Formats: sequence, C-alpha cells, structure tokens
Amino acid sequence: MKLRTRLFITFGTMVILPLLLTAIAYLSIGTYMTHSIQQEYGFETIDYETLSNSIQASGEQTAVLFHRFLEIIQNEPKKLEDPDFLSGLNSEAAEKASYIIVRKGNALYYTGNLKAASRIFKNLPSYGHDTVDPDMGYYYHQLQKLVKQADFRFSDGSEGSIFIVTPISNLFSQSFLTDMMIAIAFILLFTACMLTQWIHKGVFDPIRNLNTAMQKIAEGNLEYSLSTEEKGEFGDLFRNYEDMRLRLKETTEEKVQGERQNKELISNISHDLKTPITAIKGYVEGLMDGVADTPEKMTKYVRTIYNKANDMDRLINELTFYSGINSNRIPYNFHRINVSEYFRDCVEEVGLELESENIRLNYSNLVPPDVRIIADPEQLKRVINNIISNSIKYMDKPQGVIDIRILDEIDSIRVEIEDNGKGIPARDLSNIFERFYRTDASRNSSKGGSGIGLSIVKKIIEDHGGYIWATSQENEGACLHFVIRKYREVENDEQNIDN
Repeated sequence: MKLRTRLFITFGTMVILPLLLTAIAYLSIGTYMTHSIQQEYGFETIDYETLSNSIQASGEQTAVLFHRFLEIIQNEPKKLEDPDFLSGLNSEAAEKASYIIVRKGNALYYTGNLKAASRIFKNLPSYGHDTVDPDMGYYYHQLQKLVKQADFRFSDGSEGSIFIVTPISNLFSQSFLTDMMIAIAFILLFTACMLTQWIHKGVFDPIRNLNTAMQKIAEGNLEYSLSTEEKGEFGDLFRNYEDMRLRLKETTEEKVQGERQNKELISNISHDLKTPITAIKGYVEGLMDGVADTPEKMTKYVRTIYNKANDMDRLINELTFYSGINSNRIPYNFHRINVSEYFRDCVEEVGLELESENIRLNYSNLVPPDVRIIADPEQLKRVINNIISNSIKYMDKPQGVIDIRILDEIDSIRVEIEDNGKGIPARDLSNIFERFYRTDASRNSSKGGSGIGLSIVKKIIEDHGGYIWATSQENEGACLHFVIRKYREVENDEQNIDN
C-alpha cells in the first residue's frame, strides 16, 4: 500500500471511527440510563430526545396531554374524579416519561408514581397559582422536575389540581456526562492504539527489516533476501534491495571467478613457460658441453631452441592480449583486405611450420579474386595461428592433415579450418570458446596451453562483426568455422553520398 493511501486511511479513521464509536457509546449509555429511569420511577417509555437535556423539549413532549387536561376540565371535570380514567391518563403520561398527580384540597387524591410523588408533593404550587406560561410549567431546580399545573373543582366544590411531572435530573445528569467523557477517552485511546499498531506494522516493521538487510550487506552476507507481495513504496524498496543484492552477488561471484581464472592463468603460463625454458637450458648446456659435435646435431639443437623460444613468445603474446580483452583495449587497425591474396600469404607462412610438424596442409579458395573484407590483418592472422596451433596441439595421427577452405556465401565469406586430430567431445563443443576451458582436464606438458586461445579467437571475430562455431566427430577431427561480411563498394559509395 502506498504511503499516500495509508495517510488517507489514517486521516479517515481518526475522524470517522471516533464519531461512530461515540454514537454507539451514546446509544449504549442512553439505553442503560433510560432503563434505570424506568426501574427507579416506573415509567414505561423514555425516548432519546429527552437525553438532549432541554427543558423546552421536555415541556413540548407533554404539551398535547396537558391541553387535553384543559379540555377535560372545561367540558367533563367529573372524569378527573375517576381513578380508572386517571390511570389511563397516567399511562399516556408514562409514554412521555412523565407521571400525573391529582390533588384535592391539600391532600393527595391520585398519583401514577407514589414513590416519586412523595418527594415533590409538598413543593407543588398552590391552587390558583399564576405562571407566565402554563404550557411550560414550573422547573424545580433542586428536585430537577418540570411540573405543569391545571386547576379544577371537584363535584363537591373542593379545590383540585392535576399535575404532569417530568423528571429532568436523571435525563441531564452528571453521571451521563461522566460516562460519556470516559467513553470518549477510551474511544480515542482505542483509535490511537489501533492506528499506532497499523502504522508500526505497515511502516516501521518494513523499515526495520530493510535496515537488517542492509546490515547483512555491509557484513558481506549477500544471501539474505527480502521478499514481499506488498505494493507501493515499501514494496518497491524491497524489490530494489533484491535487485541490488543480486547484482552485488553476481558482481562478487564474477570477481571471485575472475581472480580464480587469473590465478589459473598464471599457473598455466608459469607451467607452459617452464617447459620451453627447461628445454632451452638443456639444449644450451648440450651445446656448451660439446654434445652437438656435428653440424647436423648443431642445426637440430639450434632449431629446437628457436622453436621453444617461439613457444615462449606466443605464450607471452597471449598473456598480453588477454589483459587487453579484460580492459577492452584491444588495438585494432582495420584495412580493406583482398581475401585471396591475404589467405594465400597466410597459408605460405603457416605451411613451413606445419611441414616441420609432419602435417600436410591443403588449401582451397572458392571466393572470386576481387572479394575484399574489412579486417585487421594482424589480429586476423592471430585467429588463424591460434586455431592451427590448437589443431597441432591435439593432433594424434601419424600423418596429420589440416584443410583450409575459403567459401563464398553471397554477403560474406566463411573460413573453415579442419584437422584429422582427436576431435572434440560433443559435450565440450559449446564450451570450447570460454576462457580457461580445457577439453583435456588432465593437463600435461606435451599438450600445455593457457586455455585462452579460442576465447581470444572468438573475441577477435566478434569484434570484426562476424561469428564462429565448431563442429567435430570424436577421434576423426574437428572443424572451426568463422564468417566475416564482405566489403562492398556500392554500400561504401552510398554511405559517402549520405554523408
């Protein structure tokens, strides 16, 4: 829930709930008080209008009955001597929360509530007592009674008076006000506690949970997750925390993996450098000791030393290039290259090395002589050398064969470099271009390698706007394919026009 909605609900609750509960309290206390009045004075009905504590309202509610008394006195005064008739009038008065008293001379002739009448009888006004407004009657403050008087004469000529008495004290009592004040205090306390609990659960609990989670992050615990189905600001905060935690976790894992890969690279490079250095030292010692005592041996030793030095140079170049990949600072120098001429030169260059390894090289070019591509000659040569070096490394046949094919694919060229070596297991085909991935887990000095050669190849091809993949049949050989788009003069002219 949004904070704005929560504030609106809080405001509405603070206004509406106390009013509603106060009304309920008023009705409940009023019911209790009217029931008490009925029990104490014997009234049949008491309505809530009388709880307005207005003497005027009390006078108005008995006005009709009072005027009826006046009509009876004027037309049929003898009826007021009949106890049964007076009992009927008292029943009507009881419906107005009142009772009647009939006085004959100075004696009580009839009353509908003897207990209550005994308290006020001696204070009733005398016969013929004048009042400014007979309809409103008299109000006895000490007794808190409203009295209306109508005088008449009995059939024997005695003076008589009929009174309508309406109690006011129990209707406008200090007890009622006290009860209402206590009820309102409890209502406000209940509302405050309920809203405090709701705000605490909806605001402070999420803040506390979020604070705990941030402390866990500060302590390096990236596994402490926060989940919520709530919407609004706190739901967004929880989800943002989760996004931040997952990104930090991913970054940390990448950092740990990077450190592990760097350690592995250093270990691999150290091992691979140690092998040619040991061989160079051995052959140099042989030369110094005079073991190479013939020109043929001398040539063999020098060539071996030269080849080992080339291996060291290649490893160092891979390490340098790898650092460029990590920092995205690979130096490219793109040119328009004629495909036929470029690959012919490359084949001539690698052919000498393959010949020394007793590997036959087959080359075919099916691309038209004028096809060109945009590429960095040095980096593209690195791609070819790395692929061929990988083929040489895993060659297991007495007579090795490497085929280089240049194919035309309308808008691009495809280069295939295939060997007849041990091949690549199907489970490893999708991983061979990952950094430090090695199909041969049991690494030895004869196979060697830093594990980053093919990842470098993939990076260079992708930076040229191409893509690369591999196919293989185990124990029969592997083939690496890469595609580079052709350079087209028409497209170039159109770009010049647009510019």
